[in-house]
Amino acid sequence: MNSNEKRIALITGGGRGIGRAISLELARAGYHTIVNYRADRQSAEQTVAELVAAGGQGEAVGFDVADGPATKAALALLLKRHRGVDVLVNNAGITADGLFAMLPEQDWHKVIATTLDGFYNVTKPLLMRMIGHKRGSIVTIASVSGMMANPGQVNYSAAKAGVIGASRSLAAEVARKGIRVNVVAPGFIDTEMLKGIDIAAMVEHIPMKRIGRPEEVAKVVRFLVSDDASYITGAVLPVNGGMV
Repeated sequence: MNSNEKRIALITGGGRGIGRAISLELARAGYHTIVNYRADRQSAEQTVAELVAAGGQGEAVGFDVADGPATKAALALLLKRHRGVDVLVNNAGITADGLFAMLPEQDWHKVIATTLDGFYNVTKPLLMRMIGHKRGSIVTIASVSGMMANPGQVNYSAAKAGVIGASRSLAAEVARKGIRVNVVAPGFIDTEMLKGIDIAAMVEHIPMKRIGRPEEVAKVVRFLVSDDASYITGAVLPVNGGMV
């Protein structure tokens, strides 16, 4: 079976951390998995090699989701090779933490550009093809920081709250077209983003008294894009160990 006959999934920022776990999980579910990366080509290609070794199919595609013209061009080439994308996971995101009163302007804009502008830059070109096929599933990876106060992350919280609102409104727009749009909001997950953070102090704020694993987020994404979730759209699912 060639990739044009299989379901296609695109995961932005799919080579590391949560994105890597999602890429591998969807490959195991039978998707031809397109692993997007911005700069870390090696990690993306390693992820593809691992999913292929496990019997899946995939490819690594490089573009910066914050760059609108570059993203549009890359997706146009992708859509020439494939009939469309059945599943889009908007996972790419960055942090640039700091108290708002001292936050450099560039740190505000780069976080917003990757998460919120990236949502627009990637989703819009693919959405029209989904509408034409009258099916599709979009999952955006937000964060607990977009749902509750987290000092030092005003920019990140704004970006993640923004994609939550955008996803819920988009879900209402395209539900009758057979397209579902949902959000997964992870809490503290064991990835490189926690480097340098006091894990023991963090765990004290988590009712389950542990941080999460990327695979635990990935399995929720797999559920949301499956037929088992066929009547779920506009939902925001926290994966955070009980934080409120």
